[in-house]
Amino acid sequence: MSDGATSRTDHAPAAAEGGPAHPTGHGGAHPVPQTPSPFAASTLSPAFPRRAPWGTASKLRAWQAEALEQYRRDAPRDFLAVATPGAGKTTFALRVATELLEAGTVRRVTVVAPTEHLKHQWADAAARVGIRIDPSFRNSQGRHGAHYDGVALTYAQVAAKPALHAARTSAAPTLVILDEVHHGGDALSWGDAVRESFEGATRRLALTGTPFRSDTAAIPFVRYDRDAHGIRRSVADYTYGYGDALRDHVVRPVLFLTYSGQMRWRTRAGDEVSARLGEDLTKDLTAQAWRTALDPQGQWVPSVLAAADTRLSEVRRAVPDAGGLVIATDQTDARAYAGHLARITGRSPVVVLSDDDGASSRIEEFADGDARWMVAVRMVSEGVDVPRLAVGVYATSTSTPLYFAQAVGRFVRARRRGETASVFLPSVPHLVDLANAMEVERDHALDRPLTAEEQGEDFTPEDALLAAANREEKASDDGVQGSFEALDAQASFDRVLFDGGEFGTGADVGSEDEQDFLGLPGLLDADQVATLLRQRQASQVSSRSRRAAEADRSELEHRRVAELRKELSQLVSAWARRSGQPHGSVHNELRRRSGGPEVPLATAEQLDARIAVVRGWFVGKR
Repeated sequence: MSDGATSRTDHAPAAAEGGPAHPTGHGGAHPVPQTPSPFAASTLSPAFPRRAPWGTASKLRAWQAEALEQYRRDAPRDFLAVATPGAGKTTFALRVATELLEAGTVRRVTVVAPTEHLKHQWADAAARVGIRIDPSFRNSQGRHGAHYDGVALTYAQVAAKPALHAARTSAAPTLVILDEVHHGGDALSWGDAVRESFEGATRRLALTGTPFRSDTAAIPFVRYDRDAHGIRRSVADYTYGYGDALRDHVVRPVLFLTYSGQMRWRTRAGDEVSARLGEDLTKDLTAQAWRTALDPQGQWVPSVLAAADTRLSEVRRAVPDAGGLVIATDQTDARAYAGHLARITGRSPVVVLSDDDGASSRIEEFADGDARWMVAVRMVSEGVDVPRLAVGVYATSTSTPLYFAQAVGRFVRARRRGETASVFLPSVPHLVDLANAMEVERDHALDRPLTAEEQGEDFTPEDALLAAANREEKASDDGVQGSFEALDAQASFDRVLFDGGEFGTGADVGSEDEQDFLGLPGLLDADQVATLLRQRQASQVSSRSRRAAEADRSELEHRRVAELRKELSQLVSAWARRSGQPHGSVHNELRRRSGGPEVPLATAEQLDARIAVVRGWFVGKR
């Protein structure tokens, strides 16, 4: 199934071959039919075996149909749909747009998206259902061409000229689709601009897969209700969470493979610090160990990339076009990681940098091809559709819940039942907590207790964002730009996180225990994943118990042999003094009588036999 638009319903004309048909609702449109929809949730399975290209699905998923029926029934001016990444928010939104245009409720559609890339993606999807959206509209134009039904904008573009967009919105009945609406609260000025621009809209449809923010900036056109503690929380009109989508096989189950290891770095004071990633450390030490792990010059990164490539090879046995994505902190690291992957795989990966004019085209080329790996900084964000991504490496120091959810969202889009996603993480407690909370529903909370700095008279949400960024940067490098020096980073397999559980007991990179998890089949449903993980866990625990028992026995044997060697040496020395024979002659005689190798290689039984011979000599048994 697609995350894109659906085709026309039966009462709408199909798009003509060679170009999209114009919606019939533009003048003389008939109303939306009130008869039960053929897309009613009760008549559809929640997902389908294969996933259509973005914007071409011919039927609705069960949740989309249910949300659409609710929208038709309530006819709200504002509607917030929260659906996990990959569930099909775009399909739902464009079906709503199609019906509103055909009914004559609106005559224009404005889509607001986070990035330029998503503007074009929305326009392409809309075109497939007969809605003409101009993704290249610029504020300087003032108005879109008459042959378009609307425009696609970025939030930054709206913030740059809100009065223009307010006038455009008021000029004709308009549906405004706010994609990933949480971006409307990125700063006070952005939120005000979105509100000013679209206050006069006939209908507003807000979409998000991550309805939470780390600040308390209100998101425009979102309703907030007070909970039992008096804190205002965002209220969605329809919610379809990751847990729901996983049960419906709409998204993939995600395995998080975490890697620890010993890190060593030098502080600005010249002190060398050594710590194990994932141990209970202070915030600063954790951040510095994390930064050391991500250093391209250490061994942690290439070890984890090699493990991820091994996992990708296993997945591609069942899913031949499966791809991998490495998310880097900055462009320097991204290029270095690409170099490691080229050496590991023998092929250069696709590299996507945010300041590169060809970034969007390279993403599309990668999405449509079968190359193994792509390395990106922040270009691959929410909504970017690369459904064949199945393996990810989270090699970035960004750790906000929002960014983490968006990053993981790149891998959960299901094309057919049984596909799994595998994301490799540093063993950082905060990331582990986020991974374990994948299925937790979140709402955006206002009125939370403010920090001391937030309580200042001139505080604004922009100040909070800046302060948070500064705090994160300080924690990541001890406040000493350029003076931090990573010295050594070794990787070791830690454990697998899945469905709130932890599996594995730690292992060396390249060990059989690590391979047990890297070699999980590429096609498994969630129940099969859980069963296999439990089996591997039990097998490894049993194997470790056996090895521990064998080690204990070996240690006891070693001690017994050492004691026997000491006893034999003392007896040989005593006999040599009594008989006047050299030590070497005595040992040779013992070897002749009892057999076996020289003393250093003799077993406990062979040493026992020689001791018995010497003791016999002392009592006259020659």
